[in-house]
Amino acid sequence: MRMLGALRSYGAIAVSTAVLVGVLLLHVGGMPSAGRVAATVFVGVYMVWTIIGMVHDALRGRIGLDVLAVVAMAATLAVGEYIASLIVVLMLSGGRALEEFASRRARGDLTALMKRAPRIAHLLKTSAGGEDRVDDCAVDDVKVGDLLLVRPSEIVPVDGTLVGSDASFDESSLTGESLPVTRDEGEEVLSGAINGTRAAVIRASRRSADSQYQQIVALVRDAQESRAPVVRLADRFAVPFTAGALVLAVAAWAVSGAPSRFAEVLVLATPCPLLIAAPVAFLGGLSRAAKSGVILKSGAVIEQLARVRAVAFDKTGTLTEGRPRLVSVRPTSGLDPDELLRLAASAEQYSSHAFAETIRRDAEQRGIRLVSASDATEVATNGVAGTFGDHRVAVGKPAYIESLVPDLARVDPSAAEGVVYVAVDRRFGGTLIVADEPRAESRRVVEWMLRHGVERVVMLTGDTLSTASAVAQLVGISEVHAELLPSEKARLAAELRPRPVMMVGDGVNDAPVLAAADVGVAMGARGATAAGEAADVVVLVDSLDAIVTAMSVGKRTLRVALTAIWIGIVLSIGLMLVATSGIIPALVGALLQEVVDLATILYALKALSAGRRAAWGHAARDADESQRHARTARPEHRDR
Repeated sequence: MRMLGALRSYGAIAVSTAVLVGVLLLHVGGMPSAGRVAATVFVGVYMVWTIIGMVHDALRGRIGLDVLAVVAMAATLAVGEYIASLIVVLMLSGGRALEEFASRRARGDLTALMKRAPRIAHLLKTSAGGEDRVDDCAVDDVKVGDLLLVRPSEIVPVDGTLVGSDASFDESSLTGESLPVTRDEGEEVLSGAINGTRAAVIRASRRSADSQYQQIVALVRDAQESRAPVVRLADRFAVPFTAGALVLAVAAWAVSGAPSRFAEVLVLATPCPLLIAAPVAFLGGLSRAAKSGVILKSGAVIEQLARVRAVAFDKTGTLTEGRPRLVSVRPTSGLDPDELLRLAASAEQYSSHAFAETIRRDAEQRGIRLVSASDATEVATNGVAGTFGDHRVAVGKPAYIESLVPDLARVDPSAAEGVVYVAVDRRFGGTLIVADEPRAESRRVVEWMLRHGVERVVMLTGDTLSTASAVAQLVGISEVHAELLPSEKARLAAELRPRPVMMVGDGVNDAPVLAAADVGVAMGARGATAAGEAADVVVLVDSLDAIVTAMSVGKRTLRVALTAIWIGIVLSIGLMLVATSGIIPALVGALLQEVVDLATILYALKALSAGRRAAWGHAARDADESQRHARTARPEHRDR
């Protein structure tokens, strides 16, 4: 199969080479007429094939540059330069073969994820006699709650939680983290991670289709099938470049009076640099980003990332750690603290807010048994309410709880603490105090953006203004929009200027605003599925530093792509001008154009490399100072 694929990919260049060799042998063997006929027939067939492809592209709205190659083939045949016409065919087919080779290399890091997708899972079962046995099954057949054995050096087949002793996993293909990470009992283990030297047991928490690895594979597949706008920009060079080349060729013919001059100029105007260099550069950018733990869903995102002028951040879980901890439970008179926590945690089972998981986890760690709701409703970003046993419970922001109960008493906790308000049976039940620190890297990331072309950085959050302002001050953001509903976030992102606008978020409630922005970035390291589906960029590393990496990759890739295009244009125009003098025969010109093709493709492959890290270096030098600042300057209190 691999051989057949290679023949399909490189068949045109193989046939072109064989025909060229055959024609040369006929010419040397004293049969030039037979060689001319063979060359004319073959080039004619190739021209028809190329024209069919041009028509197909035109019907899809793409005006390409192959018209120059067709005119060059026809011109060289017309003036008797049939060997030169074969060189043009060989150059065009060779360029496409080089494109296939370069694209395969550029896609290497992307396709590696897809090739490694696990197919088999080892299911742990207990027999009637009480003995454990292992049955192999398809990954797609694994159900939530199944116990799975992951042998040493095997790939974790589905997302799950670790059972038993701690284990070490290599997550480099998922997050870009080069060192193995140790997971303790009860911690989440992502599918696609490679187990260490000891067998591990996990309990499946998601089916295969919903697991992290399969979501990444789907994102990668979308990225590979995308087509970048700068490639369309290269297409837009078609009309002026074609017109200029034809005018130059006609002028050379008119001035010299020699029809061969027309062909000599046009063989140097073939469009391979424009057709090949830009797509190769963008595939290289996608690959480079994937290696750094950033999945770009389409090549179009690269140009947008390179030109971002405004950035909006969510707060909780994005600018902050997103790992809040429960500090204290403060019931009103008549309620036991454990009872308040039990009711609040039961309600939080139906909430997607970042504080909800913290409250549930703390209740479970205290051995408190949660209650299921007979009815429960979440009001996005505000709170959740439901009936739990004999009690009607509501948990959320002060304004939301105040609308339900008349006796709410706002509290003023100490710095770095937030407040979750609880109502029980239409009376104020008390508060839960939680804390969530800003990320250590948040401030330096904001500063880097402002130094590298971003004109405006804002915070869009559903939290209260006092809380949001305190965190914004710590991370260096001066513009804050707080107490927003998801629809209001989306509206503000759509109205934000200057464009393009990038929005960074991590939660389910961020999905609308991520979709509304020009570039939506989801912090997907913790499995924010809804946000990831709505976003254009998914960051698999739990750090804002990866956004700097993504923007740097975008800027470098766009620069490489445009430079490759202009290298091809400048070299082609320069050689065409020289060819107007008649000192470059058509055969030599065709060979020189092949050198131009190779130069532009090799330059485009620079997008695969990391490039200079000077831009991020300055921010990195400020890292220690930013971290010290984040540790010592604590934010004011935050309400849910």
